[in-house]
This record gives sequence, C-alpha cells and structure tokens, in this order.
Amino acid sequence: VQLQASGGGLVQAGGSLRLSCAASGFTFDDYAIGWFRQVPGKEREGVSCIDSRDGSTHYKQFVKGRFTISSDNVKNTVYLQMNSLQPEDTAVYYCAASQRGYKEIAYFTSSSVYNYWGQGTLVTVSS
Repeated sequence: VQLQASGGGLVQAGGSLRLSCAASGFTFDDYAIGWFRQVPGKEREGVSCIDSRDGSTHYKQFVKGRFTISSDNVKNTVYLQMNSLQPEDTAVYYCAASQRGYKEIAYFTSSSVYNYWGQGTLVTVSS
C-alpha cells in the first residue's frame, strides 16, 4: 500500500493550491481517504475526508467553503483544492487511507482509524 502526497508549496495569503494523493496497492473503492495537517509542536488535525465509493465528504469547520475534496477513481487519486489560503493553513499536509467497511463518513474524521499514511507535503502561506 502506498500513498503519495504532492502539490504543496509556497503561496501568498488568498492564493490557492491543489494537493494530490495518489494511491496504489489496494482496491481504491474500498477505502476512505482523509487529509490531515500538522504544525511542528502541535497535534495532527483532520482537514477533510472522502468515501471513495459513494463520494460522501466531510470537512472540518475551519476549511468549509474554502477547501474541496474530490476523488478520481480511475486515477486512484484524491485531490484537495485549497482556496483562500491563510497563514494559519501553513502545515505539512498528509493523506491517509482507511478501509471503509460500512461506516459513515463521520467515522473517518479521526486520525486513529487510518491504517496507511503518505509522506506529507508542505504548504506554506505567506502573509
């Protein structure tokens, strides 16, 4: 199982970035994919997640209306479109995969339910 996160970079406040999480080594439709972020010295926090089979999504309040998660089941890739970025969005962003089973999307908001993690991509937002 492999998750490859990419798309991070340096952007000015108000700008946009699109992160990608390319998955391989497992049946994509059987998994939920989550995006998390972490700032040094702080706990990893959830950002958004998506059920790859039915497309249901969940967003943390602080990104609602700014970030959009989507899934391309042909490319086995999940995207996180981030608009209106602010300096407080600066973090290393990680994607993770968890077997969906028959669980509701809200189950996948916790990092503890994820089995597989990508290596992280750094997002830096300058003021």
